[in-house]
Amino acid sequence: MSESKVPLAAGSYAGSPAEELAGRKRGHRIAAGVDQRVLFSRTGRLELHPDRLVIGGWHGGSDLVLRPEEVRSVANEYTDLYGRFVGGLLNSGRPLIVETVTAGEIYLMVDHKTFLETTANRKWTRLLKSWLESSDG
Repeated sequence: MSESKVPLAAGSYAGSPAEELAGRKRGHRIAAGVDQRVLFSRTGRLELHPDRLVIGGWHGGSDLVLRPEEVRSVANEYTDLYGRFVGGLLNSGRPLIVETVTAGEIYLMVDHKTFLETTANRKWTRLLKSWLESSDG
């Protein structure tokens, strides 16, 4: 199968593996009240292609490339690691959580706007769920 060059969707992200997020200190969580990205040390470009999800620069500059069969689940919700206190009262602050076979659980903030504290996480949750459903056949 040839790999598509033009993505179905693209955006910027700030992210963290669940284990890194769990290791953040209280000071990080307090600072996240001002800017949520303080909890997410990884940043780059996110691209969705028909055959893969590319999380640019995930491993020290190397991309994390996920095929549909490597993604276990996609959610857009508050958790014990990233709750309403940090994410804000609006639903737009909920993290995009991608559970993967190869990289574990990944928390993402897609197209995060600091001043408004909004993200495109709900849109990306729908996109990724549709992508997974379309690849099941």
